Amino acid sequence: MIIVIDGINQHKFKDVLDEMFKLRARVFGDRLGWEVNIQDGREFDQFDSLNPAHVVSINDEGDVVGCMRLLQTTGPHMLADVFSSILDDEPPIRSAQVWEATRFCVDTKRLGRGRGKNSVSYVTSEVMIGSFEYAQEAGVLDSVAVIDPVMNRVLQRSGNAPYDYVGTAKPMGKVVAMAALMDCSDERIQSIREYSSIDYDVFLTDDQALELFNSGQQAKLAKAGAANLDHQPLTDLEKYFVEQMHAATTKEEVQAVLKLIESLSDRFTPEQKTALLQTPRAFAHEA
Repeated sequence: MIIVIDGINQHKFKDVLDEMFKLRARVFGDRLGWEVNIQDGREFDQFDSLNPAHVVSINDEGDVVGCMRLLQTTGPHMLADVFSSILDDEPPIRSAQVWEATRFCVDTKRLGRGRGKNSVSYVTSEVMIGSFEYAQEAGVLDSVAVIDPVMNRVLQRSGNAPYDYVGTAKPMGKVVAMAALMDCSDERIQSIREYSSIDYDVFLTDDQALELFNSGQQAKLAKAGAANLDHQPLTDLEKYFVEQMHAATTKEEVQAVLKLIESLSDRFTPEQKTALLQTPRAFAHEA
């Protein structure tokens, strides 16, 4: 599902944006090897300071699994200020009805192959639908995107082929970059929906997005806490009770150990007490 984070609501979504910048670092820095600015595991550039709209995909587990950045072309943007060589000395596009789409990426480690709901293809389509529908609502007619040949092929086979290109493709570090034009039309959106079989409203409300994301973060913390507890070294008292539980051979002996644990419960944290009371031996001798 999609949440659009812009200058109006970004104060609510600092944690979501933080996860998005981490995803961008993993994709553009670690996987693709681009020369991007990464600090503390987060990829951020000067255009992120211009209050762009970030189209973010959040899966059912509350993970950020895809994103795209939309920026007006009336001010600074990447095609004009970073990839200007693509334009072959022509002036950059400047129009309130043309937005630049950049920093598109998906989490290939969390997403699978094929075209199912949790696939790279599905999330790609969802982000594209969200981007074009959001742009339409803002009165935008076209988007321009700096892409590489791989992304160009992805767009062509997913019902989202560019209708034209600006300038000519140029080598940019380890990749070739080109500027593609795509109209924000009903026909394009419907084509992507048909390709991906997405027939629902892709947008989350702010409250829905926060609830989904926060529930996912809480689940991760609980899982991490349980894993950390499992790896905590045992205290001498815990070792004693574990040894006594292993030595118990009858139901009565097990009950005696459990009773002693209960009587000394103030010596244990709730987590330690629960772990001791849930040993396999204790369950094996339950009535």
